[in-house]
Amino acid sequence: MKKLIASLLLSLPFIKATAQIPEDALRYSYYLNQGSARSMAIGGAMTSLGGDISAIFINPAGLGTYRNREVVLGLNGGQINNKFAYRDSLSNSKKGGWGFGTTGFLLGFPNEGNSKKSSSIGIAVQQTVGFKNDQQYSGYNNYSSFSEQFAEEMAKSNLSIGQVLNSNSPLPYTAAPALFTYLIDTVTINGITQIKSAPEYLLDSGTAILQNMRKQTWGSMHEIGFSIASHQQDKWLYGATFVIPIVSYKQITTFTEKDPTANTNNGFDFFTFTDEYKSTGSGVQAKLGVIYKPLTHVRLGMAFHSPAMIMFTEERSTRLTTKLENPDQFSQANSNTFTNGQKGLSNYAYRSPWRALVSASYVFREEDNILKQKGFVTADLEYVRHSSGRYTSQNEEVTPEEKAYFKELTNVIKTYYKGSFQFKLGAELKFKVMMLRGGFAYAGNPYRDETFKANRMQISGGLGYRNHGFYVDLTYVHFENKDIDVPYRLSDRSNTYAGLQQRGGTILATAGVKF
Repeated sequence: MKKLIASLLLSLPFIKATAQIPEDALRYSYYLNQGSARSMAIGGAMTSLGGDISAIFINPAGLGTYRNREVVLGLNGGQINNKFAYRDSLSNSKKGGWGFGTTGFLLGFPNEGNSKKSSSIGIAVQQTVGFKNDQQYSGYNNYSSFSEQFAEEMAKSNLSIGQVLNSNSPLPYTAAPALFTYLIDTVTINGITQIKSAPEYLLDSGTAILQNMRKQTWGSMHEIGFSIASHQQDKWLYGATFVIPIVSYKQITTFTEKDPTANTNNGFDFFTFTDEYKSTGSGVQAKLGVIYKPLTHVRLGMAFHSPAMIMFTEERSTRLTTKLENPDQFSQANSNTFTNGQKGLSNYAYRSPWRALVSASYVFREEDNILKQKGFVTADLEYVRHSSGRYTSQNEEVTPEEKAYFKELTNVIKTYYKGSFQFKLGAELKFKVMMLRGGFAYAGNPYRDETFKANRMQISGGLGYRNHGFYVDLTYVHFENKDIDVPYRLSDRSNTYAGLQQRGGTILATAGVKF
C-alpha cells in the first residue's frame, strides 16, 4: 500500500487542480442510510417492509403496498461533537444545524378487477449525507512536518525553481507558494543539492513542532428518486428507482506549524497554509428490489443499489503565510499568482461503490386490515464494496500524466479499502393510533489496514401517531462514529494520523396526509 501511495504522490505535481485523495472516495460511500422519522426510528431496517416513503431509496418494492395517494414532509436537525487524539493530545469541536428531511409524493393504483394486485409510483428527495462540520486538532510532532510534502513534490518534479515560480507553474497550489515564501529552499549537504523545508531544521535538532489542523466543511449529498412498484398475488412486490444524486461540498483546510520554543535563531517561526476546495456534481443511479411474503406474517426482502456515476466540477485555491527567523522574513503567497489570477478548475467522474441488501421481518397479527396489526420486528444486512470506487478525468484535454494519476488513485482506493457490512435492527408496537419504535444500526470498518479503526453506530427511538389519514412521526437518533484523519502524506515514511470519535444526536419529524 505504501508503494501505491508513494506512486500517487509522485504523479501529483503534474495534476494542477485535482486534489482527490483516498478519503474523498470514502466521503460518498461510508454512511448509514438516512430516511423518514419512522425509518430512522427502526434503525433504517426497511428492506423487507413497505408503507413508508423511505422505501424509494432503500427497497422500492416496499411502495407496492400503496393503494392511495400520500404527501410527505420531513424536517431534521442535530449536533455533532468531535473528539480528536493527535500526537498524544486531545482536542474537541462541535457543529449543528437544521434542514429538510425526506419529502415527496406517492400515488397508488389499485386493480379494480383483482384486489391482490396493485401498482404505485413515487417521487421523493432526501439528504443522504450532511457534510457540515468543524473539526480541529493540534499536537506536538517530532516525527514529520506538513511542509515536507512540498519539498518532496519539488524534488520529484525534476523542475527548476524558475519553472515552478513562473505564471503558469505546474505546482501552483503547493511547491510554488512554498518556494515563493522560502518555506522550502535548496540546500547543499555533503556536496549534494537538496530541497528542504524550514521546519525540518527544528526536527533535526530534536525539537517537536506545534501543529494545528482545522477543517471546516459544508454541503450535502441529496438524492432525487423516481420509483415504480408492483404488488402481485399478495405474495410478491417488485420495485425500481431511478436516482439523481446531487452533491455540493466545500472544504477550507487551515494547517499551522509553529516553533514552540523561545529560540529566535533557529530559522523558523511559523507558517499557515489554507486550502479552499469546492466540488459540485450530479449523476445517475438505479436501485432495484423485491419483497416476498412466504407466509402472511413473514416478509423477505432483497435490494441492489448500482454504482452511481457522478460528474464533478472542482475549484481550488491556496494561500500560504510564512515567518522565518535570522534574518526575519515575513512572506505571503496565493496560488492565483501562479494561475494567471484564476482558481484551479477540474472536471472528473466518480463511480461510487455498489450495495447489496437482504432483510427479514415478522409482522404480529398480519392481516389485510393494517389496523389490526400489532407491530413487527425487522433486520437488515447490507454489504458495501468501498474498494470499488473509481475516478476518471473528464477534462476536454486529458494528459498522459493525468490518466496515470487517476489510474494510480483507483489502485490506491482498491488497496486502501475493503468491503464492509452494515447491520440494522428495528421494531414497532402499535397501540391503536399510537406507535412505539426502537432501532439499532452498525457499519463496520472499511479500511484494510488493521491499525485504522472505524465504525458507525446509531441507537434510535421514536413515536408515531396515525388517525383518519393523517400521521406524524418523531424520532431521536443517538450516533457514535469512530474514524481517522490523515492531515498530510509523505512517501518516505509511515503517515501520522489523528484518531476521531464523534458523538451526537439527530431529531427527525415527518408528517404526512393520505387521501
